[in-house]
Amino acid sequence: MAARKPRGKNPNGSGTIGARKDGRYELKLFVDAPDGRRKRISVYGATWEEADAERTRLKELQRKGIPVDVTTMSVRQYLEYWLREIVRPSARPKTYETYELLVRLYMVPGLGKRKLRGLEARHVRDWLNTVADQCQCCAQGKDARRAAKNPAKARCCARSPRRCCEQFPGVGTRKALLRTLRAALQDAVDEEVLSRNVARNVKMPTGRQRKEKPWTAAEAATFLEAARDHRLYALWSVGLAIGLRRGEALGLRWTDVDLVGGTVDIATALYRIGGTLALHEVKTERSESTVPLPEELVVILRQRRRDQLRDKDIMRANTLGLVFTSRTGTPLEPRNVNRAFDALVRRAGVRPIRLHDLRHSCATLLFAQGVEAATVQRILRHSSISVTTGIYMRVIEQVQREAVAGMNGLLRGPGLSSNDVVNE
Repeated sequence: MAARKPRGKNPNGSGTIGARKDGRYELKLFVDAPDGRRKRISVYGATWEEADAERTRLKELQRKGIPVDVTTMSVRQYLEYWLREIVRPSARPKTYETYELLVRLYMVPGLGKRKLRGLEARHVRDWLNTVADQCQCCAQGKDARRAAKNPAKARCCARSPRRCCEQFPGVGTRKALLRTLRAALQDAVDEEVLSRNVARNVKMPTGRQRKEKPWTAAEAATFLEAARDHRLYALWSVGLAIGLRRGEALGLRWTDVDLVGGTVDIATALYRIGGTLALHEVKTERSESTVPLPEELVVILRQRRRDQLRDKDIMRANTLGLVFTSRTGTPLEPRNVNRAFDALVRRAGVRPIRLHDLRHSCATLLFAQGVEAATVQRILRHSSISVTTGIYMRVIEQVQREAVAGMNGLLRGPGLSSNDVVNE
């Protein structure tokens, strides 16, 4: 009988692979962690070959000098930690609410069960592609909750037969998802929880995005004429004349308005966060600024102040000293303001736009009057002039074309029309 050959030993640093009672194979291996220390990790595979392939991958990372992620957290656990410990203490409440919504409605359902250290670029890419074709009304059970309260209110998913309303996330939403995930994973890298940010290897989603379609001067004038008798006429005027955001306009206080000097200090905004309607700091430090008021807008605001002072009930209820309130003196509900605006647009018979597009209309009208981009930036309080020119590039180009058109007469010469030049 032939002698049995002695079993060879694995080279130092190769780790060991052994069978487990549950049928899986466990690789135990010492690696260099992101914090610079050597740590022993366990990796599991369905077969010996799968565990060995993982050993090969990890050793290749070590050969290249790339630290190995050793965290055992899932993506969901990390994102919850990120929101609680990193975002909430440092970000504005509105920013935190936005991140929390994206994490809860999109990231946790799509990526939450994966191990953070096992997350790869292809996982992120596949998830974003899936989100693009996933109706969020169905995925989030919106219609089911609506029908649970009143079956007659079922509109789509909860109806029988079921009818999808096709509320697919747009390109803007998917870009926001990838930007948020990149930020979260970068914080993990900075805290040495991960060795690299795999989301940075995923390209931004592409496709057609919604283009701003602001009103022309004629459309804006038609709307204001139709809204002249509306109790919130001053609110619409503020949106068009100085381009305040909705929250900024609703959070405007009389202490912020100088009706003598003709200026307004923009410092607070009214938001509903966590079910509570309250005043918060404006979007950014750049948003906090003093903006001059047109003379006609000062007249409109003075009339608004007189109307408010005449109603003692409103004055008692308006404890925040807001410029714009409900009929009872309480802060205006943002969604109700949207509904009121939409109804007025229909009554005026002008092209429908969003309430936020009053801000874009303000910028467009300023450019049409020949106002320089730097001045428009200061009025709208953009973070940089590149943001202003990027958003309104088409408008700027149109103004430039109209400006250089004045050179036609010089180039044609005296006594000639454009038809004469063509005929020659």
